[in-house]
Amino acid sequence: MTNNDEPPALPRHLQITDPSPWVVRFSSLIRAGGTALDLACGGGRHTRYLLELGYKVVALDRSTQALSDLTDNPDCEVICADLEQAEPVFKTPGLLERRTFNGIIVVNYLYRPLMDELIDALAPGGVLIYETFARGNEVFTRPRNPDHLLKSGELLALAEGKLQVLAYEHGIIEKGPLPGVVQRLCAIKPEGPSGRDDGEPEPSSLFPK
Repeated sequence: MTNNDEPPALPRHLQITDPSPWVVRFSSLIRAGGTALDLACGGGRHTRYLLELGYKVVALDRSTQALSDLTDNPDCEVICADLEQAEPVFKTPGLLERRTFNGIIVVNYLYRPLMDELIDALAPGGVLIYETFARGNEVFTRPRNPDHLLKSGELLALAEGKLQVLAYEHGIIEKGPLPGVVQRLCAIKPEGPSGRDDGEPEPSSLFPK
């Protein structure tokens, strides 16, 4: 017998409260005391993790009800906005127009029209930590739509010539709350112009200062 008074179960991705190990591994590369953008933040697991580490965080999603406990936190700015609206959030006054961040976190979200703008929104020395599902995931579970699945090497192509790639992985994760095919990247925006003849970004430290 079903109790009709029970609230509906949360979507699977909102039931996860622990931060991604990929984010945990590289979050310390974000400048100490800097500001991070948690894009498509969902339930806010990475927002909360970054706040605990002492960062200021901008948490953005089209639904922010799960972040109601953070609205009074002076180090957290919660923005409710549709990332796939006609006017991109990075070009909309009052949202993210002309703002830059020391770190940008994107986990389990893909909307290709925004991807180049992520790099523009990184401050010099800023860290992009990106992890989402890739082609082949349709064999496991949702998402199955190719519009929401990265092609092989797609994150590397995004960073090429613009960011210094520190780490990249692509493959099957069989254990954990969201098994499937994932692709993930950690890359840093150069502090200044490249001194190399080919313009390739200069190497970055693998360890935070």
